[in-house]
Parts: sequence; C-alpha cells; structure tokens
Amino acid sequence: MMSHKTMIAGALALAFVPGAAIADDDEIPFSVARIFFELNNTDGDLGIHALIDGDPWKRLKIEDTKEREMLNIRLRGRLRRQGLTELFFESAEPPFESEDPDEVTLLPEEFFARFPEGEYEVEGKTIEGDELESTARVTHLMPAPPVISMSDSDSGPAFVSEDCDEDPGPSVSDPITVSWDAVTLSHPDIGRTNEPIVVKNYELVLEQVAPLPPVKFTAILPSNVTSVQLPFGLLAPGDAKIEVLVREDSNNQTANESCFQVEVTP
Repeated sequence: MMSHKTMIAGALALAFVPGAAIADDDEIPFSVARIFFELNNTDGDLGIHALIDGDPWKRLKIEDTKEREMLNIRLRGRLRRQGLTELFFESAEPPFESEDPDEVTLLPEEFFARFPEGEYEVEGKTIEGDELESTARVTHLMPAPPVISMSDSDSGPAFVSEDCDEDPGPSVSDPITVSWDAVTLSHPDIGRTNEPIVVKNYELVLEQVAPLPPVKFTAILPSNVTSVQLPFGLLAPGDAKIEVLVREDSNNQTANESCFQVEVTP
C-alpha cells in the first residue's frame, strides 16, 4: 500500500507540471482551462483571454495567484437549469500610448502587474451540484513579433510595412507567397524578454474588404512552416491586409499586421 508521505509527494510533483489541470479527489477537472495573453505588436496593446470547457456548469469563477476573485459567473433561471459548457472571453485592449488625452492607456508593465505570473484557479459547480476545479498556469513569456515579407513569381521577397496609413506596402501579383522569419525568442521589450520559447503554431489571417465581395482567409500552421502560397485568384486587385500570429506553448500570442497591393495578374 502507498504510504501517506508518498501520496503527498506524488500530488506535489503533479501540481508543478506546467499547464497541468489539477483537481482534488472530490472535484472534476475542466477538460480545458487556459488563461493567456495576446499582444498586437503593430497597434501596441495587450489583452487577457481565457478558454474554459468541461461538464455543464451553473457557476464559474477564476481566482488569481493570491486567491483574489477576478471573475464570478452565476447562471439564472432556465439557463441555470440548462448549464453552460464552454466559455471564451477576451478583455479590452487599451493602447500603450495615445495622442488623445481622454483615451485610456495601459503600459505593458502596468498590464503585467495587474495579471501576475503564476497559477490561477478555475472553479465551478455543475448543474448537479458537483465541484469543478482546474489550475491554469499564466506566464509573461510573449513571443517576439514575426517579420513579414511578400513575394511573387517576378520578384524576390519584399518586407511589408507595418503602417498601412503611411505606406501601402509592396505590389505583388499571383502567385503570392507570404513568408516570415521563424520565431525562437520571446519579445525583446515586453514581458520576459529575449528568452528561448517553444512555438506551438503560427496563424495567418488575410483580409480584403474592397472590391466586393470581401475576402477573409485563415490558416493555422505547424511551428516548422513559415511560408504560405495563397490560393491562386483568391484576391482581387487592390489593397489587402495580412496578419501573422505566433502562438507560444503557453498559448500566449503575438501578432504583427501588414499591408500590400494586389496587382492585376497578366
């Protein structure tokens, strides 16, 4: 029979596995309990996100590293009897700085002081009255921003401007390839800087509003893929916007946005 001391040691070892979902014997773990940050490096803003999924629940709360409650949801009426299973939220993202004196701003160091690193408790109660609990590990390790370039069959790679208002970016025609440098370190200025990271995946989002009809193309790519050739004929001549997002192993993510011009294909 396993001794009492051995059982405690095993529980402590499990509790310190990064990102592990932990529950007591009488509590049911959530199937997903993630709390993470998103940095828009182009616009200069940060937000906190969460994705929680599991058995149908009628109450949900999140506590920070000091057991201070930061979210408390209680369902009422018919929704309480039905229960919820999945919750995703995304916070407001005030800019780091603004020329408008009336606009609310929040510097990165102020943001991270508001949401410190460590273990956040996600707790709930099922519609049957059972307890739900998991632990989400939060880190300030933000990926460095990807450097984006565009190319076509007639030109070499051209780096794309991050300021679409001042510089519309290079002109390209089908077949169009989007590329970016592999990201291996954390952000050079924000959060825990210049540390090695593990990239979970990349995400590419392309948008073209005009001419109609609007186009939106999204692709999630493995960490060893840093180049995508867009489907031939996807875009019409005109302005287009591209975003490349780097998602770190903790689900923290950093996005860079760029613009380019689509030419008429001969």
